[in-house]
Amino acid sequence: MINLDSLYKKYKSIHSAEDPVRFLHQYEDKRDIEITGLVSACYSYGQIGVINRFIEEFLSRIEYRPYLFIMSFNFKKDVKLFEGMNYRFNNHFDLINLLQNIKVNFGEYGSLLNLFKVRYSDEDKNILNALTFFSDSMRKSYLKNLMGYDYLMPDVRNNSTCKRLNLFLRWMVRRDEIDTGIWGKEIDKSKLLMPVDIHVYRMARKFKLIKRKSCDMKFAVELTEKLKKYDAKDPVKYDFALCHDDIQLCDTSN
Repeated sequence: MINLDSLYKKYKSIHSAEDPVRFLHQYEDKRDIEITGLVSACYSYGQIGVINRFIEEFLSRIEYRPYLFIMSFNFKKDVKLFEGMNYRFNNHFDLINLLQNIKVNFGEYGSLLNLFKVRYSDEDKNILNALTFFSDSMRKSYLKNLMGYDYLMPDVRNNSTCKRLNLFLRWMVRRDEIDTGIWGKEIDKSKLLMPVDIHVYRMARKFKLIKRKSCDMKFAVELTEKLKKYDAKDPVKYDFALCHDDIQLCDTSN
């Protein structure tokens, strides 16, 4: 029987220098944290070293000023600034399209938190409705040369686990040595959904936390409900530990 709380305690004090969340801790302005967080989360797939190099390159090109850059961003004129910033399933036009969506929503709502709150309700069992609206608002196509924007910003209705969007929300809502918690006063962390990737999926199956085999949104919802039996107020706190424990097991086996 897995001791989740022991696993959480093992990893919560390890603010991994390799985890992409480290980029968020470079900033104090909530707008900088939101923008850096969303871009970092969207590109958090693949090898962690490659992820970090990509995010570092992105921040370098915008001179480490996310909000100021977004406010002056012109997606037609700034194309050359991001030339060569291709990452696996995504080309640099995908990145530009994401930045334009961020700019438009900042212009309309003032922050990503305000965008998320449009469909957020304390009466809802979880954040699925708000997540769907948030994703829809970030899925507008402003360019014709997109390569994999649907992968970068998934449609929640397609039943994917939406791991990276849920990871972004974990960073924003929870607060501990790892997560920033800048939305924590307005969004209830008990309503978050587990950011399920292959590592979390394997650990959940290994320790028989749930029986479902399909790795989809229903899996994420069911796993979250199961984890509420361990901590009803903060079920997603186990994500970092489950994920990184499996990563360590993979590294050891290799």
